[in-house]
Amino acid sequence: MKVLVAPDKFKGSLTAGEVASAVAAGLADVHPALAVRTLPVADGGEGTVDAAVAAGYERVRVPARGPTGAPVTASYAVRGDTAVVELAEASGLHRLPGPPEPLAATSAGTGDLIAAAVRAGCRRIVLGVGGSACTDGGAGMLAALGARLLDAAGCELPFGGAALSRLSSLDLSGLPEVDIELATDVDNPLHEAAFVYGPQKGASPGDVEVLAAALRHWATFAGPGFASRPGAGAAGGVGFAAMAVLGARRRPGIELLLDLLGFDDALTGASLVITGEGSLDEQTLSGKAPAGVARAAAAAGIPCVAVSGRCRLSTVDLAGAGLSAAYALSDLEPDPARCMAEAAPLLRRLAHRVAIDYLSLSR
Repeated sequence: MKVLVAPDKFKGSLTAGEVASAVAAGLADVHPALAVRTLPVADGGEGTVDAAVAAGYERVRVPARGPTGAPVTASYAVRGDTAVVELAEASGLHRLPGPPEPLAATSAGTGDLIAAAVRAGCRRIVLGVGGSACTDGGAGMLAALGARLLDAAGCELPFGGAALSRLSSLDLSGLPEVDIELATDVDNPLHEAAFVYGPQKGASPGDVEVLAAALRHWATFAGPGFASRPGAGAAGGVGFAAMAVLGARRRPGIELLLDLLGFDDALTGASLVITGEGSLDEQTLSGKAPAGVARAAAAAGIPCVAVSGRCRLSTVDLAGAGLSAAYALSDLEPDPARCMAEAAPLLRRLAHRVAIDYLSLSR
C-alpha cells in the first residue's frame, strides 16, 4: 500500500512539512512497512515557497523591503526558469516590525522578489498572494519593478494606499516582460479590497474610506476595465495590478500549486490521501488547500481524509468537499493552548487512528 500525505500548514503551530512528517511518523508506528509519500502543499498564501522547496525547488534568499519599507531578507523558490514568489514573504502581516500601518503599508517587497527572480533569468513567475499587510493596489510592487507613480508636481509618490489619491501620472515604460500566473482563491473585485480586508490590516472605518477612494482613483490610471474582475481585490489590490498591468492570468491557488508541485505524479499508486490544515471550517470549502487536494484525489478515485487542529464542518460538509472523514487534535486534547503547543505529538497520535480506521481495513 501507498499513502500520500499532502497537508497545508497548521497556522501558528506547524509548517506543512512538519504536519506531513508527524502524520507519516504516526502511520509508521502502526504499519512500519507502509509506503508513505509526503508532499506538503499550499494554496498561494503563507507557506507557498516552503511547499515548493519541499517539492524540489531551490530556495533563493534576497534583500527586499518589508511592509513599512524597512529592509528584510525574504525568499523565493526557483526551478529552471520558473520562480515561485509568495507575497507574504516580504509584504505579509507577520513582517510588520510594529503596529499595522494600513495607510502606508506597501507591496514593494513583492516587487523586489519578482525583480530578483527576473534578474536571475526566470521568465515565468507564479505569484501567490495572501496574508498581506498592505492595501496599496499593488502600486508598490509595480514601482519596485520600474513603474513611476508621480504627483502633480512630478514627484514620486510615497509608499501606501492613501498616497494613491495624489497620483497624477503613471509611467509603465520601465516594467520588465514576464509571464505571471496569479495564485489566489479570492474573488473580490478591487472596490471591495479596503472594505473587506482593510480592517484585518488595522484600518479604522475612516481609513477604509480613504483607502477605498484612493484605490478608485488608482484604477482610473492602471486599468479601469480590470477593477471589477474577480481577484482584483486580492492582497489589497495586488491582484488588480498583476492582472491589469502585468498581464497575469488568475488561477485557483491550490489548483495551480498542485500542478506546480507534481501532485498527480505523487498520487500514482496511492490507496489513501491524507490532507489537512489548522482549522477545517467554512473557508476550507471555498477553495482552501484540503478541499483542492480532496477534489484531485476524488478525480483519481482515491479516498481522502483530513487532519486538523479543530473541525467545524458537518459530515455532510465533509462529504461535499470529497473528504471521507476528518480527525481533529481537539478530539484528543480539548485545551486549545495545549493543542497548539503539543501539535506534533498529538498529530502523530491522531495518525494512529487514521491508520487503524482506513489502512487496516484496506489490507
